Amino acid sequence: MSDPKRIEPRTLKGFRDYPPEAMIPRERLIDTARRVYRSYGFSPIDTPALEYLDILSGKGSDETDKQLYKFQDHGGRWVGLRFDLTVPLARFAAQHVGELGVPLKRYHIASVWRGENTQRGRYREFMQCDFDTIGTRSIAADIETVLVIHDLFRALGFEDFTIQLNNRMVLTGLLERLHLADRATAVLRALDKLGKIGPEAVAQEMIAQAGLSAEQAQDILQLSKISGDNDAVLRQLDSLVAGSETGQSGVAKLKKVLDGTAAAGMSPDRIKLDVSIARGLDYYTGTIVETFLNKLPGIGSVCSGGRYDNLAGLFTSQELPGIGASLGLDRLLAAMEELGMIEKVSTPAPVFIPFFDPNRLADYLRLASSLRASGVGVEVFPDSKKLGQQLKYADRRGFRIALIAGGDEFDRGVCQVKNLQTGEKRDVPLASDAAEIVAEVKRILGS
Repeated sequence: MSDPKRIEPRTLKGFRDYPPEAMIPRERLIDTARRVYRSYGFSPIDTPALEYLDILSGKGSDETDKQLYKFQDHGGRWVGLRFDLTVPLARFAAQHVGELGVPLKRYHIASVWRGENTQRGRYREFMQCDFDTIGTRSIAADIETVLVIHDLFRALGFEDFTIQLNNRMVLTGLLERLHLADRATAVLRALDKLGKIGPEAVAQEMIAQAGLSAEQAQDILQLSKISGDNDAVLRQLDSLVAGSETGQSGVAKLKKVLDGTAAAGMSPDRIKLDVSIARGLDYYTGTIVETFLNKLPGIGSVCSGGRYDNLAGLFTSQELPGIGASLGLDRLLAAMEELGMIEKVSTPAPVFIPFFDPNRLADYLRLASSLRASGVGVEVFPDSKKLGQQLKYADRRGFRIALIAGGDEFDRGVCQVKNLQTGEKRDVPLASDAAEIVAEVKRILGS
């Protein structure tokens, strides 16, 4: 009979726990992102998970407003959980820019919350890895944003990926030419769904939500039919936005980003103009980017962002243009797992020392300390059990190496170094400084 006082352990729908085998690759990815961001001079910040509701509401889209987790706190204030890291950044910049100065280059790695329907690789609580540059309109910042994304994915071990590039000014220019500038928000929200629901459904949404005629909707969807290499797309865009100063400026900026990334050594095969991408958030004003894994296009964009020159203006009279991007960490991890890029381990330490001689605890601890001092992670098993049981534990956790030393080995002055992946083993002299053991361990680990 169940205990009525006992609470059933369970997680909320759309949320998840992270056991060690999930957290270890997650932390490795975060460490890589942090290293790449820092290499470009971005500095870390953090902001509260909760913000005043008026800080968050109306800053993304109608959809994100519906997804906000909001409530009244104990003081009767309406507050909300942040749905991204960009809006809190705009508030942060407006509040602290006087002391920090511009340009402000920051990265922020933290959880955000959206009450949306769950899907593959997407949860209601998920982590974003953002980097942004605040306080400049220079195209150099746009180019650098693309370069950071490129370097990040290469550092993560990807070679087959595409950064899709567009500029909101091109879309705005087309709408101006069609005399639809006053309906830009609804049109762009619909266009952003093109890859998910297809052109016919997007056209219907434009007609229903933005009040377009069927002919006007088809004119806008011509964007999705533009094809060819980047030079060919630029030529077609020049014609498409002819007569719109805004649109022509957007085309010129696209060309500068392409030229700048090429000058920095980025392969032109990794960047593609796609003038149908719109990014659903209302605050984007210029360059927009989305990153796709060519082997898993169906998983969606795994790193997206763009320029938002007016967002901080909601909080201050000072002009604070910005540009940045966000790595979708959980979605990317799901993709990496599907591609077989995740090593299934539940320990961050590669070396395991069994403890099966209770009289030798001090020797085991001394050996472990020597390895740690050389930069190698080690776990000493806490209980004296049969060696087979301990090696089964080591195999289940994913250790690479076991250092086996019982009474016989200690009497002979050696330690058996066993490669748990190949089964290869050899006896290595057990000196007081463990120098030869350290060297053998590093040889196996390839470090």
